[in-house]
Amino acid sequence: MSLAYQAVDGTPPDGAFANALIKHDLLRGTSEVHRLPEGAAASEAVFVPSDPCDVGAAEDDGYAIAYVHNPDRGASDLVILAAQDFTGEPVARIHLPGRVPLGFHGSWIPDA
Repeated sequence: MSLAYQAVDGTPPDGAFANALIKHDLLRGTSEVHRLPEGAAASEAVFVPSDPCDVGAAEDDGYAIAYVHNPDRGASDLVILAAQDFTGEPVARIHLPGRVPLGFHGSWIPDA
């Protein structure tokens, strides 16, 4: 599974970011698109497994988490998607008090 961002319907906001997240299944050669509201811009998504210790879990058993600029609020939301229901409604949308720069990168590291 690979997560990416891509422009949908026009020029990407901020000149480099997009209003959609895409989940690529490299084995099947398929993609799923989670569309964001017009004018929104998503950062790179981070995958967080449901249970990092479950070696038998499906590759997409977890969550895709991304910062999304909300132009109506002039701030960012932390959007959490169920990776196995990628095109569905977010599991959670956390309104942050300010804007997180979209070039900000993150990594998921289970208990060290």
